[in-house]
Amino acid sequence: MARIKEDYRSLTGPQKAAIMMLSLGEEQAGKLFGLMEDDEIKELSQIMANLGTVGANLVERLFVDFADAISNTGSLVGSYESTERLLVKSLDKERVALIMEEIRGPAGRTMWDKLGNVHEQVLANYLKNEYPQTVAVVLSKVKADHASRVLALLPEGFAMEVVMRMLHMEAVQKDVLESIEKTLRTEFMSNLARTARRDSHEMMAEIFNNLDRNTEARFLTALEERNRESAEKIKALMFTFEDLVRLDTAGAQTLLRHVEKEKLALALKGASDGVKELFFANMSERAGKMLKEDMDSLGPVRLKDVEEAQTAVVTLAKELSNSGQIVISEGKDDDELVY
Repeated sequence: MARIKEDYRSLTGPQKAAIMMLSLGEEQAGKLFGLMEDDEIKELSQIMANLGTVGANLVERLFVDFADAISNTGSLVGSYESTERLLVKSLDKERVALIMEEIRGPAGRTMWDKLGNVHEQVLANYLKNEYPQTVAVVLSKVKADHASRVLALLPEGFAMEVVMRMLHMEAVQKDVLESIEKTLRTEFMSNLARTARRDSHEMMAEIFNNLDRNTEARFLTALEERNRESAEKIKALMFTFEDLVRLDTAGAQTLLRHVEKEKLALALKGASDGVKELFFANMSERAGKMLKEDMDSLGPVRLKDVEEAQTAVVTLAKELSNSGQIVISEGKDDDELVY
């Protein structure tokens, strides 16, 4: 579990409050929770649940500031379980369940923040079964870029009904908004938290990507004999060093700025001409010459070392893709560029 910074000065007010609540014990903390509003409980619970391990020295320093009588409380562990136990002491089980469901759900302080972190396809699948007016309210509350992606995935006729209602929508009454929030929390977010599970083929593709080539080939061959359909799905999801040829010019240049030159030189020793050309075409003549010299100076290298270097470059490319810094084309018609 992550350890919080030992620098007392770096702690925020809410973090100090969270540490204090955890150290007070269930009965005393429960009484304090009973005096708080739901929003305060949610904010504090979120911080408590993600606090991790707090050093004893920091705890002691905190309580010296609050009260001289408390000075040596030992270490604390902030977790979902310890937070939930504290809440149960002062709140009814249904209310605790809602609060814990929400803080375990997608990140965000408000319901609308959380919806902004739900994949557009998941949100669209839920909203297409709601009334157009309800969908209009939801899309008006989330960020425009996210709303546009959700709107594009709704059935065309239904989407136009939503658009018309958004165009003529007046200020939404507070009780209506609260009702929609409650429905989203109890029906959508709770189900999302219960069903959130990675696709098994996607997970296996990621694992296979990190195997050495011989082991990967052996597993895929064995899997093809037992379940050809699953093997094909995994192969389609896997991303290899040779797949870097799908990077556009901007993506290749971004990757070049982030990759270690020594690692790239080693990785390219075993690359196809297509991948080599991708990198050299996006480098200056001088940089390309230096890279070729680095590759030549390596001499004969072990295949295992080349594969490890290629895996490191692929991992970096996927991280840059996940953060939106580069786009890796899937080779579909939708990926075609228009100039």
